[in-house]
Amino acid sequence: MEDRYNQMLEAFALAKKYLKQQRELGLEEVKLPSNFKIELKKDSNKNPLKEFYHKIKDCQRCHLHKSRTNFVFGVGDSKAGVMFIGEAPGRDEDLQGEPFVGRAGQLLNKILAAINFQREEVYIANILKCRPPENRDPLPEEIEKCEPYLIEQIKLIQPKLICALGRISAQALLKTNLPLNRLRGRFHDYQGIKFLVTYHPAALLRYPQFKKDTWEDVKLLRAEYDRMKGNRI
Repeated sequence: MEDRYNQMLEAFALAKKYLKQQRELGLEEVKLPSNFKIELKKDSNKNPLKEFYHKIKDCQRCHLHKSRTNFVFGVGDSKAGVMFIGEAPGRDEDLQGEPFVGRAGQLLNKILAAINFQREEVYIANILKCRPPENRDPLPEEIEKCEPYLIEQIKLIQPKLICALGRISAQALLKTNLPLNRLRGRFHDYQGIKFLVTYHPAALLRYPQFKKDTWEDVKLLRAEYDRMKGNRI
């Protein structure tokens, strides 16, 4: 709003300058030429993703809004080439308003670093924006209400690759009931975007034996990203 106001002031200043010049020429009546235009500068700082956040941050579509501390929208580069999608915020995420900031988030950061990604250059989000009680699995009706927000985020970010972290996000987005072990290890298609499935970092904390499979998955992700960028390593 402030930027728009400043642009209007600039436009009035230009008009005032033009009228002053015409008066100094001795003209008592000024007619603006038909091609006289004042163009307002476009706001170079406009961020559609940020605007979308402000539009939905007070969401009350389902009952989860009653118990949330924060609406956990997402974090990262709004033009990221890779997007990671989990299932829902946990206690730490609900308190801080950012996805993957607890122990699982710390492990995710290490996984990203291992394949030469920084947290700031990818985008991280969840199927749900609000924490389910006691960190239970999201209910189908909760996913139904919240998934359109995630779909819009994907449209705005336009990632080249999506990595689903865990069974729930994979099944929700791919519209399948197949178990995770039958979904991982290969690319799927999600609305024209290459889509990979791997274990959720929280599962790796409970079952370290899955780390080897996860490592193979994220190496596949990195290799495909480099191939798509034309920078094989």
